[in-house]
Amino acid sequence: MNVGERLLELRNRCWLTQNGLAERAGVSQTHLRRVELGQADITVGHLQLLCDAMNITIQEFFNVEKGDDELSVALSKLTPKQKKLLIAFLESL
Repeated sequence: MNVGERLLELRNRCWLTQNGLAERAGVSQTHLRRVELGQADITVGHLQLLCDAMNITIQEFFNVEKGDDELSVALSKLTPKQKKLLIAFLESL
């Protein structure tokens, strides 16, 4: 599962529309839609805003029940820049 798919899954669990989540988080609904469709990347800052709006932590966002294999697949899809940003973010926790 990629970030966009996970975002869609969690947004639906919270019974939020794209517009509702975007409004709560203070982000563009157009950008949110593009992220969910896999057409755009998301910054850690925007992801944090979206998680806050859904009352979940970043850790909960990435906590998937399918195990480490899915995490490995997701990590392998990241660009070098995204990997560097993710490492910096994880080190800040």
